[in-house]
Amino acid sequence: MFIDRVKLTLLAGKGGNGVVAWRREKYIPKGGPSGGNGGKGGSIILQADTQLSSLEWFRHRKILKAENGGAGGANNRQGRNGQDLILKVPCGTLIKDAKTGEVLFDLTMDQQRWVMCKGGKGGRGNDSFKTPTNRAPNTCTEGLEGESCEVEFELKLIADVGLVGFPNAGKSTLISALTDVRVKIAPYPFTTLQPNLGYIQLEDYSRIFIADIPGIIENAHLNRGLGIEFLRHIERTRLLIYVLDASGIDGRDPINDFRILQQELQKYNPELLTRPFLVALNKIDTTEALEHLAQFRKEYPFDPSSLYEISALSGQGIEALSLAIQGIPKQIQNLDFS
Repeated sequence: MFIDRVKLTLLAGKGGNGVVAWRREKYIPKGGPSGGNGGKGGSIILQADTQLSSLEWFRHRKILKAENGGAGGANNRQGRNGQDLILKVPCGTLIKDAKTGEVLFDLTMDQQRWVMCKGGKGGRGNDSFKTPTNRAPNTCTEGLEGESCEVEFELKLIADVGLVGFPNAGKSTLISALTDVRVKIAPYPFTTLQPNLGYIQLEDYSRIFIADIPGIIENAHLNRGLGIEFLRHIERTRLLIYVLDASGIDGRDPINDFRILQQELQKYNPELLTRPFLVALNKIDTTEALEHLAQFRKEYPFDPSSLYEISALSGQGIEALSLAIQGIPKQIQNLDFS
């Protein structure tokens, strides 16, 4: 299951207590204090990992706690330090304060780390209190509590290409045709309920990641349908591909769909309309598509070279679209959405 938002309570480990102890060896008649200090508590560290694509691991976890530090021992033995708890999250995860919504940190690069909660300091044993004027202190301190916080993890996918379109426009079929990912495809109307991720591997073994965003409907910016839950996943894509149903079988008009999609993106985040984009007119293998194609070309207000007529089902035009996708990231590789 694709999980892209979770709320958690995080607790760092408590420091171990210091102890009061005395030396009582047979041949050391005067003895003295020998209570060791407690170990520090474990911290909670967040780490970004490109191998993860969702926050599913956190789905049924509400409270996560790092290990406490061990108490000190006799003979000046230091208590064991608590083990740090390292939480791996997908690249693109925002860390927010659960109460205020403030963004605390943004993990965008692989293996990037951030200490979320620091472990408590260990307490002092009585040996650490001895002085020239107080050679037998009978005092120790408790370890300090670790930091705690209530946070929200919100995932915004990081992909090179985002497929945007209405439900049943053929986005799932298109991502299957462009990549090796296997997604649900069926000969009846349905809408994808979670983003699908795939990639095109280039000759130098680099990859272009493609995200299939669930269908957007009119007034999605007002959180209609899946709305903002998935609109945020295109905020970090470097190239947008508008996937339009050229057949008009469901009574839709592709040029009108294109305008509505642009309006929804503009209302959600105007910066999205400044991104490079392509338009994929899908289902051109149907007889109903001929009339819509001619009308779309006539009313299309942008450079015709950004327009691709394809059939994701039969494979017509897929190679040309794939080559266009492979060429554009070179022009936008310096864009930074961190």
